[in-house]
Amino acid sequence: MSGGVDSSAALAILKEKGYDCVGVSMQLWDYSRKDLEGGPSREGSCCSLDDVNDARAVAERLGVPFYVLNMEEVFSREVVDYFVRAYLDGKTPNPCIKCNQILKFDVLLRKAAGLEADYIATGHYARILDEGNGKRLFKGLDPEKDQSYFLFTLTGEEMRRVLFPVGGLTKREVREYARRAGLKTSDKKESQEICFVEDKRYSDFLMKRVSPRSGDIVDLNGRTLGRHRGLFNYTIGQRKGLNLPGGPFYVIGMDAGRNILMVGPEESLLSGGLIASGLNWISPEAERLFEDGPGVAGISSKIRYRGPGEPSVVVKTDGGKALVTFSAPQKAVAPGQAVVFYRGEEVIGGGWIEEAVEGKGTQKALF
Repeated sequence: MSGGVDSSAALAILKEKGYDCVGVSMQLWDYSRKDLEGGPSREGSCCSLDDVNDARAVAERLGVPFYVLNMEEVFSREVVDYFVRAYLDGKTPNPCIKCNQILKFDVLLRKAAGLEADYIATGHYARILDEGNGKRLFKGLDPEKDQSYFLFTLTGEEMRRVLFPVGGLTKREVREYARRAGLKTSDKKESQEICFVEDKRYSDFLMKRVSPRSGDIVDLNGRTLGRHRGLFNYTIGQRKGLNLPGGPFYVIGMDAGRNILMVGPEESLLSGGLIASGLNWISPEAERLFEDGPGVAGISSKIRYRGPGEPSVVVKTDGGKALVTFSAPQKAVAPGQAVVFYRGEEVIGGGWIEEAVEGKGTQKALF
């Protein structure tokens, strides 16, 4: 229970269906650490002390036991440290996926087994359906709130023990359900930020942990145009804050080994495809798609949460990687982010973007 309306409604739905429920919140971050965060104000975030208190109030309202599990150590090691390392490596991390993968569907699932719980349930907008050949993952019914992108690391074994009670509802329906149940979270503002970074100030957060290392900003021809303030202060596709003569220029690549920031015109942001590693195929049926040949067409690939998905051909390559070729060049393919594969409404798997490959764009011209 994050303390928001979605997980609150999920508990109420399961309680109404007759499940024997226990409410659990994970304490992930100490918001009293003013030396790191500049203050404990976390409005618009999640998992704060106020959120835990809201979750407790919902559990009391519904008459179920409630517990808080301290997971600060594993969260710091597996999510926060990963977040910092990724930026130092010139990548754009996705800590929400890592939190789901490790905290919820590994650590918490194992703790649930220790408590002899049959399932864990969350407020994610996604659906797990049994199509007669095992559990499969589908988009949430509400296209504006679908969160299946963040769940590509799920395995068939995990899905047998995971419930998404609100996945078949719209956000409006979830709020209405919470109001009818008399839950104090029914009109609560949605969390939008990474829970441990205040006001989306990623660079401020990182500056308190690492010393920035300035380096050269170069164009597609290797010509030095200026100096950057540390690679973690930039993201692929960024235009503002470069302060370079000529242009306009956009960030199109980073070389952490040589501490180089590469910039170019907007059209150089386009890539014909990508290479992904750390692949997860959610079901055996998904892996069987590749049995008749090296590549699978008819797949829609999402390279960011709010992206629409692009028709693609996916080819499994050596070393457990995949080459994804888009039907049309895509803008700002960011190493470190996830690429998630869909067939219609179903999530068949995904992986982590390792690099963009040449198409119309020229991101690999220097590196």
